[in-house]
Amino acid sequence: MSLASASISTLRRQLAAGEITAVDIIDELATAITSRDPQIGAYLSLDLAAARSAAATANLDLPLGGIPIALKDNINAIGQPCTCGSRFLERGYTAPYDATVTSRLRAAGAIPFGRVNLDEFAMGSATENSALQITRNPHDPTRIPGGSSGGSAAAVAADLAIAALGSDTGGSIRQPASHCGIVGLKPSYGRVSRYGLVAFASSLDQIGPLTKSVTDAALILQAIAGHDPHDSTSLDVPVPDYSAELEKGVAGMKLGIPREYFGEGIDPAVRSLVEQAIKRLQAAGAELVDISLPHTEHAVATYYIIAPAEASSNLSRFDGIRYGKRADTPTDLLDLYRRSREEGFGPEVKRRIILGTYVLSSGYYDAYYSRAQKVRTLIRRDFENAFQEVDAILTPVAPTPARKIGEHSADPLHEYLSDIFTLAANLAGNCAISVPCGTVPSESGTNLPVGLQILAPHLAEAKLLRVARAAEL
Repeated sequence: MSLASASISTLRRQLAAGEITAVDIIDELATAITSRDPQIGAYLSLDLAAARSAAATANLDLPLGGIPIALKDNINAIGQPCTCGSRFLERGYTAPYDATVTSRLRAAGAIPFGRVNLDEFAMGSATENSALQITRNPHDPTRIPGGSSGGSAAAVAADLAIAALGSDTGGSIRQPASHCGIVGLKPSYGRVSRYGLVAFASSLDQIGPLTKSVTDAALILQAIAGHDPHDSTSLDVPVPDYSAELEKGVAGMKLGIPREYFGEGIDPAVRSLVEQAIKRLQAAGAELVDISLPHTEHAVATYYIIAPAEASSNLSRFDGIRYGKRADTPTDLLDLYRRSREEGFGPEVKRRIILGTYVLSSGYYDAYYSRAQKVRTLIRRDFENAFQEVDAILTPVAPTPARKIGEHSADPLHEYLSDIFTLAANLAGNCAISVPCGTVPSESGTNLPVGLQILAPHLAEAKLLRVARAAEL
């Protein structure tokens, strides 16, 4: 096994035994990136000199000592670009500080390594909305890797990264993890600080790991979780020892199967693989319980009111004045605003800004935004009621495997519906994870990964990881 394809756990053992050095890992990754990334398009930037310097002085006694971890390019790392996949920040912006997750990775001994692609400002489910480049699925380069953390997922799946951080606003960690055949964890809202994450929708965003194994996901979550005074939504609650819970198994646990997630619209092959994974957990001693999440059918509509509304507010800071793109020779201040935003933002970002501004406008706030928040409360109560009966919930991650690049580029509604199984966890604030559960053959002869989604109560990541470890193939 090459160092680039190894898990964090394996590399840590080799480093501790003196069999390899942290610089060896960086060098193998650099070789792999040079060889394969021109076909995949995962990385937007890479500072090998800084990575090698950090590796040469890495403290191997720390939990992630010497392990390089790629960062989605909407997470700040001091001295590095942070483009958000947008022309607006493509040139002239260098992060002046570390995001809290970046500083915590460094404190755990990890090496922030490279900036990976995403849908522009994390708005999308395919990484086709990046203004800078297309990222391709390592299992089939004619297909999407998912999004918006598509660069993170593709890099890990292609063995161009040991692990990566992504952000999840409506499924943007779990869906690309499913499409690329890796593990992707969305922590509970408030478990991981959002300080230094370029905001899309502030009440929905969470940062989490994309990894080669559930064990690795637990290691990274351990490093980045915890209260942060820089983030007012960060919760001041104890962080459990996630690794200690992993091998306890699912015997005696009750796992919910929501009927609303297994209806029409699911590819039969996807449904079959998810059901096989559920049966394996049952064979391992779990009790399956039929449950209902009755307001699931409203999740897409609710999300696409709340998220664009928050995005329209958050992205108002990109005005051509303070940083980022600035239109040349404006005629007046209004022309500067208008042209800077017209030239800087891509079509999907403009679409969501317009939608969000509309639902927040006078005369429409009560009809749309206020009503959506009420439905959000009902969705959260559905989960609260369900978790009184079961320990965790099992569903598909996405209705289909990864689609072909460009297949739905002219149909944003179809693309929005592809997140139907992941949005509700963000609306409710619960933790959720995607774990590979098999592959399905495509018409072109490639094998396309499928993920099992596991959802657990708010702040129950230890329980979530325990089920995920039992489900891991």
